[in-house]
Amino acid sequence: MILAAGASTRLGHPKQLIRLGNETLLDRSVRNAREAGCAPVVVVLGAFEDQIRDQCKLHDVLIVSHPEWTEGMGTTLSRGVQAFEDVQGILVMTCDMPAVTADHLRSLATLGRVAATSYGGRKGVPAYFSKDRFPELLELKGDMGARRLLQRAHSIELPGGELDVDTFEDLAKARSIFG
Repeated sequence: MILAAGASTRLGHPKQLIRLGNETLLDRSVRNAREAGCAPVVVVLGAFEDQIRDQCKLHDVLIVSHPEWTEGMGTTLSRGVQAFEDVQGILVMTCDMPAVTADHLRSLATLGRVAATSYGGRKGVPAYFSKDRFPELLELKGDMGARRLLQRAHSIELPGGELDVDTFEDLAKARSIFG
């Protein structure tokens, strides 16, 4: 599940549509999820939904509209989890972390239990949640994401994972590294 509902207020432009090389950040995330073997690929959209649908290659993905996206990350995550049926677990990621690779996503999922990504001395997404944790994810509200659920989780280091594209400085750094 790719969380892509935010308004990118610090960047002032929909980060989902920012291009790195020949693809948008959201298209890059969808590609990595597919290459990792994720099925279905679910994208949660909120702000700029129409623009994102028009400009991204979201073929064969399940788009979940989230009109209450302003309520925060927890609500967005909960909304996305509702789209899954009959799966053993889900990978949760955002679209603004260019260092994420399909190999990294696969390594999280193959553990078969809750697993987080570590970078910059903390744990976060991308993360894998087994089905038994879905009730906790469904209870998330407001801007409180799943960080507390990941505190004791096994983690896998992602080199460069601390870089997420939130500002023009972040974008310049991402482009210098990833093209």
